[in-house]
Amino acid sequence: MRDILKLYGTYLLISLRGQMQYRASFFLYTLGQFGAVAIEFVGIWALFDRFGSLKGWTLPEVALLFGMVNVAFALAEIFSRGFETFSTMVKSGDFDRLLLRPRSTALQVAGQQFHFMRLGRIIAGFSVLLYGAASLEVTWTFPKVVLLLLAIVGGACVFYGLFVLQATMCFWTVESLEIMNTVTYGGTETAQYPLTIYRPWFRRFFTFVVPLACLNYIPASGILDRGHELGVSPLLQWASPFIGILFLLISLQVWRLGERRYASTGS
Repeated sequence: MRDILKLYGTYLLISLRGQMQYRASFFLYTLGQFGAVAIEFVGIWALFDRFGSLKGWTLPEVALLFGMVNVAFALAEIFSRGFETFSTMVKSGDFDRLLLRPRSTALQVAGQQFHFMRLGRIIAGFSVLLYGAASLEVTWTFPKVVLLLLAIVGGACVFYGLFVLQATMCFWTVESLEIMNTVTYGGTETAQYPLTIYRPWFRRFFTFVVPLACLNYIPASGILDRGHELGVSPLLQWASPFIGILFLLISLQVWRLGERRYASTGS
């Protein structure tokens, strides 16, 4: 395990040094990411300025959801870039070289590239999260802070698992299927709002199939002391972030299954 972490850290440093060779481009891209997320939240603010609330949810409460999901998604994007661009490795035949090395292919793909320019989304999401936390009439106890952090980690695991599944499909299709973006980038848009505004079938899909509800909506109900209103038990509030970790572990097992079916492209 120590060797694995050391190798992963080496991958991180190499990628960071490479991206920092063009510092102006790095900071401009980061600024652009910050601006894009900030504009999204301005749109939400305009919605609440016009209507006041959304299904009983106030702007600070939705700001909490918005911040949680954007920080989680940005973390997943930074560390899963290798899986996100995996189709090019399959098409070029470069994945064959990874099979010859005495390391896990998942580790090698994960270390191919890191997208540190997504820091802009993290900063914007964290800023909105702080605004929501400061504006809420909630007593921030230590357990609530821990639950918030666990929810962000669990959410990052869910999104990371989705990118792994998207990459796994390339073992059969070669090309990455863009339909997966409906549950990655589209899932981010979905989880920015309370799940109660959607239709029942939609809520069930993003709870039991793609567990995005576990990354912010369910733990947020505990943080906001709304669990009794929404029928969410305290046990489920604390267990939900770990469902994200379980989802990632299952995704990695699916990756191993796909890897055994890989037959190369012949290039």
